[in-house]
Amino acid sequence: MELWPAIDLRGGRCVRLLQGDYDRETVFGDDPVEMARRFTAGGARRLHIVDLDGAKTGTPVQAELVGRMVAAAGVPCQLGGGIRSVETARAYVAAGVQRLVVGSVAIENPALLAELAQAFPGRMVLGIDARDGKVAVRGWLETSPLGAIDVAKRHEHLPLAGVVYTDIAKDGMMSGPNIPALAEMVRAVHLPVIASGGVSNADDIREAAAAGAAGCIVGRALYEGSLTLAAAAAAAGEPSATDAG
Repeated sequence: MELWPAIDLRGGRCVRLLQGDYDRETVFGDDPVEMARRFTAGGARRLHIVDLDGAKTGTPVQAELVGRMVAAAGVPCQLGGGIRSVETARAYVAAGVQRLVVGSVAIENPALLAELAQAFPGRMVLGIDARDGKVAVRGWLETSPLGAIDVAKRHEHLPLAGVVYTDIAKDGMMSGPNIPALAEMVRAVHLPVIASGGVSNADDIREAAAAGAAGCIVGRALYEGSLTLAAAAAAAGEPSATDAG
C-alpha cells in the first residue's frame, strides 16, 4: 500500500485542521519547502499536498510555493485544492506535479472533470470528502445532498488515477479512520481508493490496508510524533524508510 505523508498549506505555512474547520487550525511549520525536504530525506517516496486556501477560494493560491516544494522534494507529488480549470491543471503538471486531486468539480461541473480526465489520463484523482456520508465541497465549507459512493460510481468510468476518500469527522482527530465506510467505498468502485483522515498509529494503517485501500494519507500523527515515518512505511508494507526523527 502506498504511503502519502501530507503537507497542508494555508497562508504559506504547514497546518492541520480539525474536521476541516478553518477556525481550528494548528501550525506545524513556517517552511513547507523544508518540510517537503524533511519527509523525503526521511525516506518518503511520495507527498500529498493540499492548498487549503485554494480549496476555499477555487483558485491556485499557493501555486508558486507548491512549485518550489515539488522541486525540492524530488519524489512524485499529489496536489489538491483550487484545481477548477484545465489551465490550472496544465500549469501544475508543467510545474512537475504528478497527480491532481479534484473534488468540488465533480459535483459542480462534471463535464469539466471529464475534460480534465481526458486531457490528463491517469493523472487526475477524484477527491471525495464525506460528512455523514454526503459529499462536502469548496474546502469542506458546504455539503451537497449527494452520497459519497454515488459520486464515485458516477465517475469511475473516466481514466482517473484513483479516489482519495476522506471522512471529515475523522480528519485531524487522531481517532482512527472510518474503516467500515472505507471498506464500503473500496467494494463499490473499481478505482484504487486512498484512505484519508484519522490515522493516528501503525495499526490504523494496517486496518486501512486490510480494508483494501491502495494508499493511505497520514498527516497530524507524523507532525505530533505519535507515528514515525519509518513505522508508517513498515505498516503500509513499503520498504523501510530511515526515521526522520
